[in-house]
Amino acid sequence: MDKKLFDYVIGNPPYQDKTIGDNGTYAPPIYDKFMDISYELADKVELIHPARFLFNAGSTAKAWNKKMLEDSHFKVIDYFEHSTDVFPNTVIKGGIVISYHDDKKEYGAIKIFAPYPELNNILKKVTGRIDFVGINTIMVTSYAYHFLNTIYEDFPQAKGLLSKGHEFDFKSNVFEKMDLVFSKNKTGNDCIRVLGRVNNERIYRFISSKYINDVINLHNYKVFLPGAIGTGKYGETISAPIIGYPSDAATETFLSLGNFKSKNEAENAIKYIKTKFCRSLYGILKRTQANTPGKWKYVPLQNFDSESDIDWSKSIPEIDQRLYEKYGLNEKEINFIETHVKEMA
Repeated sequence: MDKKLFDYVIGNPPYQDKTIGDNGTYAPPIYDKFMDISYELADKVELIHPARFLFNAGSTAKAWNKKMLEDSHFKVIDYFEHSTDVFPNTVIKGGIVISYHDDKKEYGAIKIFAPYPELNNILKKVTGRIDFVGINTIMVTSYAYHFLNTIYEDFPQAKGLLSKGHEFDFKSNVFEKMDLVFSKNKTGNDCIRVLGRVNNERIYRFISSKYINDVINLHNYKVFLPGAIGTGKYGETISAPIIGYPSDAATETFLSLGNFKSKNEAENAIKYIKTKFCRSLYGILKRTQANTPGKWKYVPLQNFDSESDIDWSKSIPEIDQRLYEKYGLNEKEINFIETHVKEMA
């Protein structure tokens, strides 16, 4: 379309299509469709809509999220972490954003959205280093473990206990659904200890290693983290990480970090996770409850062994100070982290 129908479009498009599907807990987003159409209709478009796509979260297509973050004609006018600041009594996870799109102007692609100027500066300093590697590169997804066919060969009565299409999944309720294949105590040298949750409590069950697939860090130390943490509020604390020992696995309730040779490395990794510095960068993409390896990609990987440039024997606040120094943070940036990120013991 050479000439647009309108000079300006200003509005608050509908966010979800509640007429599709029979799942009362989910309605697909449609605000992205309205945004695309608005850009076709007018050169200048100002809209208010959910912000989750800015963090590559939510149910909008990943390709569309990428397109928007790389659109040099698109910018954010204002971001509200709490939707109730704009719409009282309406909770929209990930917040609300007022955006502006102008075909005639170049603003520079957002690429990575950080809701605070100080945080954006910190992000550039950290990820701009030539040695930057994200800690997500040593993380293992919560969907890593599965049953093998051998489980149904030895326990034919277990067939049908898990829902169709998920017969091999280590779902969060697998201890209850497949109770007959797990034991409360170790029954042999080939047993794998599996971490899960029952009645909102972390518990372990044992199963023979011949019934589950091998995973890269199964036989080494690692750190388990819940697959769902908090609310997505920036700077919030996270549920206590827990050390995974060699031959420890987990249900889909947990993902894991590391493939460590020693318990000490795992303990040091937990200290790092608890630092305000680490969680300040984690919070950039963590805008909902979901905790996946991708949410950690802006957190720089550290050396957790005795050769590290970080003295892990120090207290967490002291480690934070060393990290601020390592990444060249100024007083304003340090103060931002210290005042916006909650302390963890």
